[in-house]
Amino acid sequence: MSDILLAARERYALPIIEPLVEALLAAGHDVHGWFDGPLAAAGCALPAPASMWDTRGAVALRPDAVLCAMDWIPPFFGGAKVQLFHGFNTSKHSDRRGHFRIRGLFDLYCTQGPATTAPFRALADRMGHFKVVETGWSKLDPLFRDDGGASARMRERAEGRPVAMFASTFTERVSAAPHLHEAIRADIERGERYWLLTLHPKCDSSLFDRYRALAGANAAFVEPEQIVVAQRAADVLVSDTTSVVPEFSVQRKPVVTFRHRRPEPWMIDFDDSAQLPDMLRAALSPTAERLAAIHAHADDIHPWRDGRSSARVVQAVEDLVAGRLGSLAPKPFTTRLRGLQLRQRLGYWGPAA
Repeated sequence: MSDILLAARERYALPIIEPLVEALLAAGHDVHGWFDGPLAAAGCALPAPASMWDTRGAVALRPDAVLCAMDWIPPFFGGAKVQLFHGFNTSKHSDRRGHFRIRGLFDLYCTQGPATTAPFRALADRMGHFKVVETGWSKLDPLFRDDGGASARMRERAEGRPVAMFASTFTERVSAAPHLHEAIRADIERGERYWLLTLHPKCDSSLFDRYRALAGANAAFVEPEQIVVAQRAADVLVSDTTSVVPEFSVQRKPVVTFRHRRPEPWMIDFDDSAQLPDMLRAALSPTAERLAAIHAHADDIHPWRDGRSSARVVQAVEDLVAGRLGSLAPKPFTTRLRGLQLRQRLGYWGPAA
């Protein structure tokens, strides 16, 4: 039995790490949590029997592995450091700053599908200080398992109408939320479709107020913790350059994007909010060519449709800790510098694990 620490910071991380609690317990591990930032401030916790620790306690725990749903982890924590990712590659940033940035903090990257596995393996071959295993993404396990009727209950108020989901990133330069509010409001008033509305937790509070106000007979606002249920319930997604787009598309459902940074053939991209009703009609009646493109894209980014990605993550972590993945080269000098920066950020100057 091993001590495994799950690390997270933002509310959107909870659907990523919670499926892992069940998988780790099933494999006989002791599960612990360390939350920083908004999750810590809100007093959030993992479900029992997982135990929660502050920074000093997490260091003293000396876990066998730390599984991270964020971009960084203190290198002075004990155990192997495992990157789970907090989203898909959405091309919001350049490769130097984006999904394939290597910070020197992780020993294992659990990738989601061929589209990310190949680039990370190329980096691992060149750098040598981390391993890569394609496991699928734990967050998407509930998409492909029985959810106890949660998504069906979310659809009930649609009363047979198509269900459209809206999700938006907080990144101002690519966010659709400020631009599509009036078009979505008008579509909700027409009542032709039922809407599920959600925003990234980092969006401005005024945007939350505007979108929450749209809830009624033809729309509901969905909190971040329920986003996977909403994705199962919806027939089509309206969004922008956000990681919800590929998350939704792995179900092989159509996606409408507003001014996507890099539109692709499987999307229906548009730049005039007045076009929204036409875009929705096209998405809900996709051509054979678009359906083929959607399927090919889904298989490239996340071919795992068995709801067992969390179990594969656990196996990969066990293999890493047992040395079955091979030896690792020393971490770069920048890892020590980042360790000092994180000590200052967390206000912890005690001993390392």
